[in-house]
Amino acid sequence: MEQLESQTNSWQFEFRDSIKSLKELSIFLETDVPETHYPIFIPKHFAQKIKSLGPNSSLWKQFVPQRNESDPHGFSDPIGDEVHAKKNGIIHRYKNRVLFNPTTICPINCRYCFRKNELFSSPDFLKANLDKLSEYLINTPEVEEVILTGGDPLILSTPKIDLILKRLSEIKTIKYIRFHSRTPIILPKRLDLELSELLKRYAKIFETLSLAIHVNHSEELSMDLFSRLLNLHGVNLLSQTVLLKGINNNEAILSELFKDLNSFGIRPYYLHHPDQVKGAMHFHLSLEDGRKIYGRLRDMLPGWLIPHYVVDSPEGIGKALAYNSEHISYQGQLLDRFNQSHRINL
Repeated sequence: MEQLESQTNSWQFEFRDSIKSLKELSIFLETDVPETHYPIFIPKHFAQKIKSLGPNSSLWKQFVPQRNESDPHGFSDPIGDEVHAKKNGIIHRYKNRVLFNPTTICPINCRYCFRKNELFSSPDFLKANLDKLSEYLINTPEVEEVILTGGDPLILSTPKIDLILKRLSEIKTIKYIRFHSRTPIILPKRLDLELSELLKRYAKIFETLSLAIHVNHSEELSMDLFSRLLNLHGVNLLSQTVLLKGINNNEAILSELFKDLNSFGIRPYYLHHPDQVKGAMHFHLSLEDGRKIYGRLRDMLPGWLIPHYVVDSPEGIGKALAYNSEHISYQGQLLDRFNQSHRINL
């Protein structure tokens, strides 16, 4: 009986106990959810939180399908990942760091994400890619940081995460590790003792081990997450937030979020201008509007509490500061370096 209770109280059980169909979600939320061609994946315990907060909440709008997802505008690869992909889960945009996607699986399907079609990976995905990553890093000694993204790297089992970090620790040129993850928000129990001890151990091996938590609104935060973050001594806690129309495109909402993150011991790191995502253009706002929000935010918070406001190029050349940057005009338009093949007014 105790073993059964332990299993049903685990993050693995919560992950498996997820809503995966339109019919199931409609029954759970007691409403007619519109049909779209994008998949549905919401852990039931998180769906209960969505249901409790209701259709006008930031959670409902972020994770429940909407009719306007059928809008044909936008791009399937809005930040040009394919341009700099080296295959085997490796993306190399910047000289001193690479992205590595060890899995395509996520703890939830975010309706604004351009990777929301990537839900499953093959059993051999990890091993083949990890071997190629090691080879690539050994042959590219200028790389100092590996950014683990996905999918979501924390959805992997702890032994697999250990395997990745052990392999990277054997490459002497790698000094920094960064995880980008939605999992702590959706499945706080994932930050269990086993994973916490693992991350703290490797935080002593690498110069810096960072965990960048993806969170867009204070409604996503929980005391369960707060209590688990207290166990991550030595891990550099950061956040990344996407500026989304109808969710957080308001300086008061963002100010509250960044203050709450600070109370959780998390440093606000990135505020992303929304990508031009096919099926998610209803979340998009102009760069001019975003810069006005960010400007007002700078009057509300101390400088150390304000994240970098960044925009990704459709050509895959990476991020640029979206506020008072040499890449951006004062009228909010992308300059030629960012606007060669996609003449889109951001």
